[in-house]
Amino acid sequence: MQRQLAVLAGAAVAAVLAVTFVAPMFRSADARYAQCRASSIAGGAATIGGPFTLVNGAGETVTDRDVLTKPTLVYFGYTFCPDVCPLDAARNAEAIDLLTAQGHDAQAVFISIDPERDTPEVVDDYARYMHEDMIGLTGSLEQVKAASKAYKTYFRKQDAENEFYLVDHSTQTYLMLPEVGFVEFFKRADSSEAMAQRTACFIENT
Repeated sequence: MQRQLAVLAGAAVAAVLAVTFVAPMFRSADARYAQCRASSIAGGAATIGGPFTLVNGAGETVTDRDVLTKPTLVYFGYTFCPDVCPLDAARNAEAIDLLTAQGHDAQAVFISIDPERDTPEVVDDYARYMHEDMIGLTGSLEQVKAASKAYKTYFRKQDAENEFYLVDHSTQTYLMLPEVGFVEFFKRADSSEAMAQRTACFIENT
């Protein structure tokens, strides 16, 4: 019984220490980026993003640590998307070019939520067509679902009798910073100029 009480007491002390030291760290990060952030995240920024394992254009299995090595705009879409995805991907590519012109080293990532049709080669070609440095990722359905869940995105394949189906999906673009994680998301209405301006703010305050 005494041993159990000791364990519980130790856990309580650990919890207090976590609140004492970790919580201020998150508040400090929020304060550091307050002037840059235009969105409001329910539950806080720490609830979005996380580890993922996907496949790149060379057929190599990669993780978030392999990919998110610089400020990155992350988008979930699919190459057969008739309108929304190409517009958003092109806008994200323009934002990267604007950041490059300002002297910031950033990149864009396109993650397919349609692994049935989007092979690694198909996604790679699509991403590089949008921007020479855009990274295209796909994977098994389980891998894609796990990545989507980590970023709290939504997708659902529509019913169809042939291969020309559509996929419903969310359209936010996420800004990820190395060693920091998720800091901001952009809506479809945000222009490439606005995205570049806010992204630059986050980079300069990191």
